[in-house]
Amino acid sequence: MLLPRSLTAAGIALGVAVAAPAFAGTAAAAPKPIVGGEQATSTYSFMGSIQVNGGHYCGASLISSGWMVTALHCTYGNGALPASSLRVRIGSNDHLSGGTLVGVSQIVRPSTSQSMAGQDIALLRLSSQVSQAPVPITATTPADNSATRLLGWGQTCPQRGCSSSAPRYLKQLDTKVLPDSSCSGMVNSRELCIAGTTSHTACYGDSGGPALVNRNGRLELAGATSRSGSGSDTCGVGGAVYTDLAAWRSWIQEYTGAL
Repeated sequence: MLLPRSLTAAGIALGVAVAAPAFAGTAAAAPKPIVGGEQATSTYSFMGSIQVNGGHYCGASLISSGWMVTALHCTYGNGALPASSLRVRIGSNDHLSGGTLVGVSQIVRPSTSQSMAGQDIALLRLSSQVSQAPVPITATTPADNSATRLLGWGQTCPQRGCSSSAPRYLKQLDTKVLPDSSCSGMVNSRELCIAGTTSHTACYGDSGGPALVNRNGRLELAGATSRSGSGSDTCGVGGAVYTDLAAWRSWIQEYTGAL
C-alpha cells in the first residue's frame, strides 16, 4: 500500500458542480517526469490534506459539506487512529495554510481490520460543516483508457523513504485507467488500475487522494489512492491501484445520507 507520509522515512448533497480543468478524451496528455506530477494548475475546492500532529499524512476528497472519503489505511498508524487525532485542511493547494482547517468527529471503516483486501476506503465525518464545494462521486466505473487526473502531496521520488517531507504545494498528474489485468495486485472488481511508471505515478503521501474524471464538463471522483499495482515498495511498479468509488456508492450513501 502507499503508506501515509508519516509512516515512510526518514458534502451531504453531492449536486454541486466543480468546473473541470482542461483534460478530456481517452488519451492523457504527457505528464512531466516527476513522481506525483507537476504543480497543480487549479485550486481544487474539495481536495483535503489529512494531518496528524500538524503534518501532512494522507489525501482525502470532500464529498459533502460534512464528509470526506479517503483510504482505509490512512486511518491507521500504530493501530487504529482515533478521530480526534486527525485534522483536515480543505480547499488549499498549500497544505500548510489557507482553505479551511477542521477536525474529524468520526471515522467510518468498512472493517475492524487494517486489511485492505478490496476495501481500502474510509469516511471521515467533519467536526463542523465547511463551505467548500464538494466533488460528486461518479455514477459508473470509468471505462478502460479513460483520462484521469491524480492529485496529492506525495513524495516526488519513487523509492519508499526517499523523501522525508511532503512537497508544500499540491501536485497533479494526468494519466489514464487501464484494464484490471494491467495491475497484478488487483483484488476484486471494486478497484481501479491506473497507468503509472516509476517516473509517472502516485506515491507515498498521495494515499487516499483522488482520481478524477471529466464527465460533461465537470470533475467527478472516480477513485481513492490505495497502493502500487504490484505490491512493490517502489511506486509505479505495475501501475497504481485505486479504490473504485462508484462500486462503493451504496455504502457511502448509507453513512453520509445522500448521493
